[in-house]
Amino acid sequence: MSRMKNPARILPDTQQAIQSLTVATRSGGVPESTLELVHIRASQINGCGFCVDNGSRSARKNGESADRLAAVAAWRDTPYFTPAERAALDLAEHATRLADRPNPVPDEVWSAAAAHYDEKALAALVVSIATTNFFNRILVTTKQMAGAW
Repeated sequence: MSRMKNPARILPDTQQAIQSLTVATRSGGVPESTLELVHIRASQINGCGFCVDNGSRSARKNGESADRLAAVAAWRDTPYFTPAERAALDLAEHATRLADRPNPVPDEVWSAAAAHYDEKALAALVVSIATTNFFNRILVTTKQMAGAW
């Protein structure tokens, strides 16, 4: 059971700000499917069932395959992802797990992403990952339940 209503619904300006960030990231040239995969992966790491569920539903609605969705958590060990998607997923994992290592986002992770995405797309990825992490922290803290939306 949730501890309270979704704070973004209680503070509507917050929801608007999150939506504005999300819309802005969609203009960066990163494929929508990649942004959805990155959102799902960061949400898995953070244990945000609400966001994993919502992100998976959105991805399926936009044509994402069941095989790829089932494999997001183990993307390194599956054949389903392009090199660009792998670089984005790796960046998402490192940017989400900032406290896990002294050099949270190593140059080789950044360089791998930069090999596939220009500066505008990298900005979109970074903002998208940060927005997902922000939203995950709100929803996990307040125990928002998957499917409760």
